[in-house]
Amino acid sequence: MHDIRAIRENPAAFDAALARRNLPGQSREILALDEARRGKILAAETAAAEQNRASKEVGAAKAAGNDADFERLRALVADKKAEIARLTEEANAEDAKLRDLLLTIPNLPHPDVPVGADETENVELRRWGTPRGFNFAPREHFDIPGVKPGMDFTTAAKLSGSRFVVLKGAIIRLHRALGQFMLDTHVAEHGLTEMWTPVLVKEEAMYGTNQLPKFAEDSYQTTNGWWLIPTSEVTLTNTVAGEILEAASLPIRMTALSQCFRSEAGSAGKDTSGMLRQHQFEKVEMVSITTPDASLAEHDRMTRCAEAILEKLGLPYRTIVLCTGDMGFGAQKTHDLEVWLPGQNTYREISSVSVCGDFQARRMNARFRPVGEKPEFVHTLNGSGLAVGRCLIAVLENGQQEDGSVGLPEVLHPYLGGKTRISAAGVLE
Repeated sequence: MHDIRAIRENPAAFDAALARRNLPGQSREILALDEARRGKILAAETAAAEQNRASKEVGAAKAAGNDADFERLRALVADKKAEIARLTEEANAEDAKLRDLLLTIPNLPHPDVPVGADETENVELRRWGTPRGFNFAPREHFDIPGVKPGMDFTTAAKLSGSRFVVLKGAIIRLHRALGQFMLDTHVAEHGLTEMWTPVLVKEEAMYGTNQLPKFAEDSYQTTNGWWLIPTSEVTLTNTVAGEILEAASLPIRMTALSQCFRSEAGSAGKDTSGMLRQHQFEKVEMVSITTPDASLAEHDRMTRCAEAILEKLGLPYRTIVLCTGDMGFGAQKTHDLEVWLPGQNTYREISSVSVCGDFQARRMNARFRPVGEKPEFVHTLNGSGLAVGRCLIAVLENGQQEDGSVGLPEVLHPYLGGKTRISAAGVLE
């Protein structure tokens, strides 16, 4: 959500920021609606003053026995009352139009975000690890012999259709181990507070974290109005909705492992093979609530938290900063982590870490009180730490052996009862 006062004060800067996102200026339409709304409010206030004045004069006219003035003034009071009701309704209508428009306009990019049209103009910041050399042609995860017994797409399609999977045996245990390892690391080493939150939320929660109205088609809604969360960013961030926090309580750092649900309406035909893009998946989310002056440093800290998971797993990755044309709707700035997948011979996104400024906080009315000052909007940040299914893919593909078995990262061995590999027959051993 955007600050209408900032747009009034500098419409050219607002349009220039949108232009960096390759979008047309919107300030003229916004300010026209704002002017119409404010004009109706002023007219209603003027009519209310006239009604109050006439109401006082009614009593005086009656006391003086002036019937003509009494009837005229009483009629005027009634007319003003109707006029106020009409103007208030019109002002509310203009306000709704303005709010609806502002809700569809993406966040303004931070000044240091590179300008670009699409993902080809993202900027690589750094790389970690060297992709392993294979003396055989590496397979994609779903074609590895040791994986096939535990990754059943046929049964999932019978149950639910495409883009679902049934995991079993060694594969689901590895999947579970990854999620627990991520949570334990974030809590014990990164200082995040573990949460468990609902996967069904009210509509206002989806508005609060900008999934609505823009991305309604990419989410699932129940028949009684709840929405299935696309990520626990929705619930974790909305824990501070409507609150005024004390400055001393910030930053608030949270993490949760949750089921996530996405219809992927905007990604038809993309990544249809294997587990890369599913309608239901698990993700460890990180959310931070900070003061404005601390949010950029927090963004870098959260990025390091996600990178640390990949490093502990020994998975090569690269970190990029998204250009303005590839950045998400609610983000001011985003770092993507892309893990190396030898089966595809490329890096693929496994985490997106974004700072949103006060964009979500304005939607949620989430504020903090600086010492001795008036309340201000908090800044919100979110990031994957990590997507469990994609991490599973990376572990399987990077650990695959020529005989069809899979060597597993040492850091996971304690979570697997000391088992170190998946055999070519799909058994942990």
